[in-house]
Amino acid sequence: MPKRETAPIGAPCWVDLMTPDPAGAVEFYTLLFGWTAEEPNEAFGGYINFQKDGVRVAGCIGSRPEQGPGVWAIYLASDDAKKTVDVAAANGGEVVSPAMDVGDLGTMAILTDSSGAGIGVWQPGTHPGFKEYAESGAPGWFELHTRDYAAAVDFYRTVFGWETQPVSDTDEFRYTIMKNGHEMLAGILDASSLLPDGVPSHWSVYFGADDADVAAARIRELGGTILREPEDTPYGKLATAADPSGVQFKIVAPNEAMPARS
Repeated sequence: MPKRETAPIGAPCWVDLMTPDPAGAVEFYTLLFGWTAEEPNEAFGGYINFQKDGVRVAGCIGSRPEQGPGVWAIYLASDDAKKTVDVAAANGGEVVSPAMDVGDLGTMAILTDSSGAGIGVWQPGTHPGFKEYAESGAPGWFELHTRDYAAAVDFYRTVFGWETQPVSDTDEFRYTIMKNGHEMLAGILDASSLLPDGVPSHWSVYFGADDADVAAARIRELGGTILREPEDTPYGKLATAADPSGVQFKIVAPNEAMPARS
């Protein structure tokens, strides 16, 4: 299973849930993924860290009604969050929350990219982000569904220093991956013809599972919803779900076409 002390610059390094029901989220995700929840940190708005086997894998914080529906947010690693914000603003992005220190944990910012998708920035301090990923119960894949594919690819290359590789470049399927050496860390999908009217460009997080069908059944048992049934793909067996508050996330499990990563 992949492990690391720190994420490569530009790579997804943390995910957290903004939810109208933190208590319900804690119950749902701990039972679904076998996580444990740390006590809310009142110094940081009641922020909750989730752990898997004693290692932090995700976070959670309550949202206010005026903030709209909840969302799983993805953060990309930076070695200078303030500079990243400036470069983003100069290349078609918008600053939602400027770079700010979070105690000694690190420095964070929230942006929208050039296609309008929200993305976080994290410059690690004592909190490096998740150290384990792409395994059962941990963040497994990160994917941007964008209405402006070419602009988005250029944005992440310029702002976050991505090394990119196109997987497919046809009218039917355009997809680019972020690489670090031989490892694939995130993807960008041309979703201009796929997103329903009114649905903006957005990032999605996939959590690993040993068996997508078992995970889907468990999601239903816990009060969640399966929005897209598990299906085999060349990249694993994938499903789209929502927790009891309606916050969407995805599941990825190995199949015969994609053996488990180790």
